[in-house]
Amino acid sequence: MTRGARAGTVRNIGLAPLGLGVIALFLSACAEREVILAGKREPIDAVLSNAAAAEPQAEAVTEAARAITLPAQVTNAEAPQGLGTQAFRTDHPSLGSALTPVWSVGIGKGDSRKHRIVADPVVAGGRVFTLDSLSTVSAVSTGGQLLWQRDVLPAGANEGDGTGGGLAADGDLLYVTTGYGALTALDADTGAVVWTQDLNAPASGRPTVFGDLVYVVSGDDTGWAVNKATGRVAWQISSSESRTNVLGAPAPVVADGLTVFAFGSGEMQAVFSQGGLRRWDATVLGGRTGRALARIDDVTGRPVAANGVIYAANQAGRTIAINAGSGARLWTAPEGAFGTVLPVADSVFLVSDRNELLRLSAEDGSRIWGTELPQFVKNRPTQRYEIFAHHGPVLAGGRLLVASSDGSLRSYDPASGGLVGVTEIPAGATTAPVVAGRTLYVVNRKGVLIAYR
Repeated sequence: MTRGARAGTVRNIGLAPLGLGVIALFLSACAEREVILAGKREPIDAVLSNAAAAEPQAEAVTEAARAITLPAQVTNAEAPQGLGTQAFRTDHPSLGSALTPVWSVGIGKGDSRKHRIVADPVVAGGRVFTLDSLSTVSAVSTGGQLLWQRDVLPAGANEGDGTGGGLAADGDLLYVTTGYGALTALDADTGAVVWTQDLNAPASGRPTVFGDLVYVVSGDDTGWAVNKATGRVAWQISSSESRTNVLGAPAPVVADGLTVFAFGSGEMQAVFSQGGLRRWDATVLGGRTGRALARIDDVTGRPVAANGVIYAANQAGRTIAINAGSGARLWTAPEGAFGTVLPVADSVFLVSDRNELLRLSAEDGSRIWGTELPQFVKNRPTQRYEIFAHHGPVLAGGRLLVASSDGSLRSYDPASGGLVGVTEIPAGATTAPVVAGRTLYVVNRKGVLIAYR
């Protein structure tokens, strides 16, 4: 019995490995071979970064070049206000093809960890006006001489407690908003203070002067109309409160007898310019399906009016076109924008939230082409937390111009998006380029105004 049990035990031990081997051979015969696809291997996060080349390849990524009929070039002597209101915009300023710096002037404090220059220069009366990152306004002649400087820090305020602001020139006065919550009128010849109006909240955006009123947004939720001669408040409106805003509210837009305000909540309100009675409401809400850099609904794509249509965008992935008279939505495109949403002929140009220079159809918002701009300051996967800022675009001299914080002023072909030229901006740009008198002006991150011709 014992011997039989031992024999059985020996047989079981000997058969077990044989059975497993047969099973393994059977399964390996049934398993499919791994299919290895041909082609270059890319890291899974490659979509988040740009090409490694020093200059991005300016190629249309959706369509071939589409012809565009640009407006005739005009030599404008002034650029007194923002591009949003059509009455103040030169659609196609003249500018030479080869740009070189002709002079530079320090205008005050530059960008720092807590403070930023957000006011684009304005040009009027043979002067270029600037606002630094704190509260100093400078007037520089178009020949490069510093004429005067004025600190518009309100009484009782501490320097450094506020930042941001904007400029608008009208006649003999220069209107200045600041992050300290004040709207100030200065004498354009001397810099003397004519009047100051307290707006009760930071006014980090640009004002618009039209008729006898100055329009401005404060706190990203209140729209003001102020008498331009006396500083007295004519009327004000309000929107929903928002706590996630981007520094620098867009300038109100005047079109079709209405003034359109854009707020941090993503709301846009059109009111009758003289009385402030509301005409229509619209929103720039929502985001792109998939990747977006932020989910902030603030209107960061500055509204621009052209031929009865207002174009605007947020940074979460929405660009819209609305009827200026009725507020009816004409189209929505899945692209966010920083800076100006620029309509030209049958197209709309913008710098997207994904750092692309885009050309969209003005008819339906469809994408015509997109050209990559430099994105991450440091391109290692663990260091992609800071991106380059790109200011613009503007159309001048037959090309689109974008001023960037990486130290380049780039020129692009409006038809194809092809890169046609690069000019150095020492220390990198912190404002959009402004063109007047066949000269381009831009402020760099160190607080230096540079002129190119």
